[in-house]
Amino acid sequence: MSRQLLSVQVGLARKVQIQGRSILTAIHKTPVDGPTPVTPLGLLGDEQADPSVHGGLDKAVYAYPSEHYGFWQEARRAAGASGFDDSLPFGSMGENLTLAGLMENEVWVGDVLRFADCALRVVQPREPCFKFNAAMGFAGAVKAMAMSGHCGFYLAVDEPGQLRAGEPFELVPGSRQTSIAELFKARLYKHLR
Repeated sequence: MSRQLLSVQVGLARKVQIQGRSILTAIHKTPVDGPTPVTPLGLLGDEQADPSVHGGLDKAVYAYPSEHYGFWQEARRAAGASGFDDSLPFGSMGENLTLAGLMENEVWVGDVLRFADCALRVVQPREPCFKFNAAMGFAGAVKAMAMSGHCGFYLAVDEPGQLRAGEPFELVPGSRQTSIAELFKARLYKHLR
């Protein structure tokens, strides 16, 4: 199967208004042109607003399957958050890496994504918070992610280097004890309360 890194995104923490409060967030990511350095703590130029739930060695990079973008465009239209022709640019899920050819049910904790100049290890699924609702523009986005399983996954940096949009990557299997889809489903109850 052909797997490819379609886009690389970074973002700086900034204050936005969410439910009448000023909240610091770095969920808004924008594409990077050219090679992007990858350090043990993530992509150069990327910030996390709340290090208690994002970033660090085990959540250095967030990857998201491009195949889910159609689902989110339709969910936003159905919720009245966007027009029929509106599209979501890569990075809209808050991801650093937009991938093609790798879904949550095909990746396991401990698997390694090997790129030409770095290696990233799969650690855990994303657990969305209220900031995701604000980024998507409708109150049911967190629940939609929980119900669909379209969560993406966090990666640790095993081998620092650089990444470039358009490059292929290989999935190197780990111990294959827990898939990202299974782990996310086990944590589902948190998002449905």
